[in-house]
Amino acid sequence: MPILSPTLDMSSKEKKYTIRRLHQAEHGSLKAWSAADEYLLAHSKTNEIRPNHLYLYNDRFGYLACHLHNLSPTLISNYSSQTIAIEKNLKANNLAVIEITNPLSDFDRKVDYALIKIPKSLALFQLYLEQIIRNSTENLTVVCAFMTRHFSPKMIKIANTYFEDVEQSRAVKKARLIVLKKKKSVSKKELTKVIEYNGRSYEQYWGVFSAMHIDYATQFFLDKMEVLETDKCILDLGSGNGIIANEIHKQFPQREIHLLDDSFLAVASGKLNLQGENIHHHYHHELDIFEDQTFDLIVSNPPFHFEYENNIQVAIKLFKECERCLKTGGNLQVVANKHLNYRTHLSPLFSTVDIIVENSKYVVYKCIKLSVS
Repeated sequence: MPILSPTLDMSSKEKKYTIRRLHQAEHGSLKAWSAADEYLLAHSKTNEIRPNHLYLYNDRFGYLACHLHNLSPTLISNYSSQTIAIEKNLKANNLAVIEITNPLSDFDRKVDYALIKIPKSLALFQLYLEQIIRNSTENLTVVCAFMTRHFSPKMIKIANTYFEDVEQSRAVKKARLIVLKKKKSVSKKELTKVIEYNGRSYEQYWGVFSAMHIDYATQFFLDKMEVLETDKCILDLGSGNGIIANEIHKQFPQREIHLLDDSFLAVASGKLNLQGENIHHHYHHELDIFEDQTFDLIVSNPPFHFEYENNIQVAIKLFKECERCLKTGGNLQVVANKHLNYRTHLSPLFSTVDIIVENSKYVVYKCIKLSVS
């Protein structure tokens, strides 16, 4: 594979923008962009890009959206939190809103040029390339960036599926580019896969956690979660493909069940697997869409990874919201890796925090709300 020699100026000559992570204070000193984002921006400045034909992928907080705002880019967002963060950063920098759409949509304007910060999920990376290929001009260029420590040969294998020319750059500030040109004519692929569990097939889009099988923590949880006759209104928080909600629905088909996830593709997957008059899907990253004391039971296998970061701040924020949204006498049941020690964070919020079951790796907590906060 050819190696591009970087002649790019990545120094700070650009107009300065204030780019913050969502809930910046909770993330301490973590930056809202990386050297991979900077490399994408620098490379884009060396090319003629038609306004309204630039598409941005995995720009989590809007670093590229702000710096390339003059080109009227379209941003592909897979996360509710991503959309909110970008809209806030555009507003903070006095920039007009841009078009934001999802990874399954078709485009009104064809893609000439796409910038992708390659996500941790390479299945999601491939889904992005599928969308681009189906909605692009013949002169398409796709520039992908990653931090060198995250390189996988599978990145190149996926790229070669869709493009004749696949060129990797040398490293700059521990980041690299892969430049893709001359798209191939490839048959349209089915963007979902099927996972089997407990006699049921679950369909989910590429890039939805977990890719090869039902997550082991979820399997552990499904064997031990407790649903009572009094649990009439239930929330599956971080619902993924909907397996936890579906297992409850099979046992209690008349219960009102809500599924909420930050990922558009996860919510879309959940809709493939579970429908009904008493089933409600929500594409959102927080519980602020629910009133106080809405639920009798909340069940969750909350995320603690943010791409390559281990970060429990999102889960802690959600725990606080769960306490607000539970009815008096209601309970939150959470499965987690033992090393996260969630009990430390749950105990100040709930009247009682008990362990339903644990093994060497996982623990299931039951947190009861006995009084109105």
